[in-house]
Amino acid sequence: MQKRKLGNAGLEVSALGFGVMGLSANLGPAADRQEAIALMRAAVERGVTFFDTAEAYGPFINEELAGEALAPVREQVVIATKFGFKFDPETRATLGVDSRPEHIRQVAEASLRRLRVEAIDLFYQHRVDPSVPIEDVAGAVKELVEQGKVRHFGLSEAGAGTIRRANAVHPVAAVQNQYSLWTREPENEVLPVCEELGIGFVPWAPLGTGFLTGKIKADTKFASSDLRSGFPRFKQEAMQANMALVDGIRQIASARGATPAQIALAWLLAQKPFIVPIPGMDKLEFLEENLAAVDLNLTASDLGALELLLSQVSIQGVRLDEGLLSLSE
Repeated sequence: MQKRKLGNAGLEVSALGFGVMGLSANLGPAADRQEAIALMRAAVERGVTFFDTAEAYGPFINEELAGEALAPVREQVVIATKFGFKFDPETRATLGVDSRPEHIRQVAEASLRRLRVEAIDLFYQHRVDPSVPIEDVAGAVKELVEQGKVRHFGLSEAGAGTIRRANAVHPVAAVQNQYSLWTREPENEVLPVCEELGIGFVPWAPLGTGFLTGKIKADTKFASSDLRSGFPRFKQEAMQANMALVDGIRQIASARGATPAQIALAWLLAQKPFIVPIPGMDKLEFLEENLAAVDLNLTASDLGALELLLSQVSIQGVRLDEGLLSLSE
């Protein structure tokens, strides 16, 4: 497995990570626990060293799953988790964002227990909290680093200005924003600032929450427990229009003897050497399919064909929770 560096402080991970969220929540029924554990361990056997979770996934149960699965291989892996939300203690419903320093410290202690680790490898702010200066957030994480409870600091869905301000207080190792063939906003400002400051970039939903794999049909229906049932791009009319993108990707994939998912991931890997996608996967066949993308080197002709396709297709529907994110510039 190829390796890539996130940030300037020695954090090295597999070129493709593993987004653990969907094994527990948000994208339909949870996977069988033992099968999920076996899948994560199979990923490690195949060279994956980077696993992404968060207290918000479940909430809490996804961290517990990752902790159990990765405990036997702890020294081989990098585990990233996130803080920044508050929850109703009885219903566990999300009550909004909360990045007060005292809350960050509480979340860190709880995540350490659930993950069964002595230090969190990469601790992201899950969403920018407009009521807490980012300098205070970075300062709180800096203290946790100094205490040995956290190794690296990250931001999720942060804008360029926020990234600069946070990095001035404590080095930011990685920024995790949504980025894929159908969501390219980071190219405008965030990727350039990451390149300038030596910060890694971790695209979430690199396969368009499954749409870019070609396995979702225009008439696919999602259960109410699946967040995609409420996403604008997964409304029936939008999916029918957006299928033109998948059809075009499928043609390019066919010419390369690849799958649409492999093309989508290889495209991301080809954009910058500091990009590490974290696709979710719930079956061994999908794991192996995704891992093959690391060795799929797209030619200039392939990349040109994708750019032409993207210029010809108008994506319908705003991206996942656009307008709801606290994306600070």
